[in-house]
Amino acid sequence: MASPGFGRLLAEVERDLHTPELVWQLAAIVLALLCAFWLSRRVRAQGAPGTGDDKAEDAAGSGRYRYHRLVFPLAALGLVWLARLGLAPFFRVNLLSLALALLLSLAAIRLSMVVLRQALPRAGWLATFERSISGLVWVLVALHILDLLEPLVIALEAVQFSVGKSRLDLWLLFQGALTALLTLLAAMWLGGVLEQRLMSANALDMNVRVVLARLAYAVLTVVGILVALPAVGIDVTTLSVFGGALGVGLGFGLQKIASNYVAGFILLLDRSIRLGNLIRVDRYRGEVTQITTRYTVLRSLAGVEAIVPNELLIGSVVENETYTNPRMRVALPVQVAYDAPVERALDILVAAARAQERVLADPEPLAFVTGFADSGIQLELGYWIDDPRGGTIGVSSAIYREVLRAFGDEHIVIPYPQRELRLMKGEAGPSV
Repeated sequence: MASPGFGRLLAEVERDLHTPELVWQLAAIVLALLCAFWLSRRVRAQGAPGTGDDKAEDAAGSGRYRYHRLVFPLAALGLVWLARLGLAPFFRVNLLSLALALLLSLAAIRLSMVVLRQALPRAGWLATFERSISGLVWVLVALHILDLLEPLVIALEAVQFSVGKSRLDLWLLFQGALTALLTLLAAMWLGGVLEQRLMSANALDMNVRVVLARLAYAVLTVVGILVALPAVGIDVTTLSVFGGALGVGLGFGLQKIASNYVAGFILLLDRSIRLGNLIRVDRYRGEVTQITTRYTVLRSLAGVEAIVPNELLIGSVVENETYTNPRMRVALPVQVAYDAPVERALDILVAAARAQERVLADPEPLAFVTGFADSGIQLELGYWIDDPRGGTIGVSSAIYREVLRAFGDEHIVIPYPQRELRLMKGEAGPSV
């Protein structure tokens, strides 16, 4: 039911339907809405130049999207209020007063969605359904203000059907779904707040913070579901049957998924792999940029991101190049001819490595003779770096170029495979 004040206002608007005053009020409302729409478009264009993509802007972390959504209702509210203030001395402005109430409710709903988006920054589904949720809530508020909600409720209650021994109607289902949605939103909002608090606790290890945040989020979501189910009309005791079916499903079809989740919590708790580590598993090598409960993201030096299931990290040998010490040794093979001055070649290799800024002086670079090949003598240069995330190709290339230049100055030959073919004169075959 609408409030008595709104009831009187609606009655006044009905009396004004056939008066010229209504035309002036409608014109003022349409003009205010057009100006507010134009202003909101201008603010949106300035907030995201060249794109106009609200969601992309919000994903980039600027946050302007969350606030320029308020421009339209607030601007329309202010313009309609000014129009009402200017027209009030000349005639009745009941329609403008009703428009003010509707626009005020729209601004309050938009503000609530902004606060919710700020509390749940990672809820991508909320960005997708924001317009639908805010539009549905505003329609309900508008129907309440216009005193049209009660007839709609009566019509929905008239549509009844039976589910087992329960007698349900559309209005009861709508109330239950809305209650469940609000309960889940509250649980997710509280989980988001706890996650932000935990992630900002620098005294805890990063992996511990991630584990606690994931657990808190999961527990609150489960509690929200358990609280919301009775509101929809589902008996919580029936979940025992569902839990048994879920256990059977985990034992068969969902075995891999369950093992990945368990492996994810193990990785986060034992801290064998941390964010920022440079690891190699199977044929994938890269920096750990994200550890979730199901998979781990490795970003290679080429920018390619590999999504590795956590089960693979638990059941395979993982080369962690930055586990306890970021230093790593790089070996460069070189081959020289048998008549080349080997000692001089070894000195050139060491000098070329020392000339690079990324090569550590301690341990110092060393060169060795590693064997004798078919075409020449095998040498190896070993040097250490402490920033493996920067890659090794650049420094190796610089060393090889310096070695080529120095070998050319010293006339040291780098051999390449040669084959000698001898043609032997055989006996003459039988004449034909």
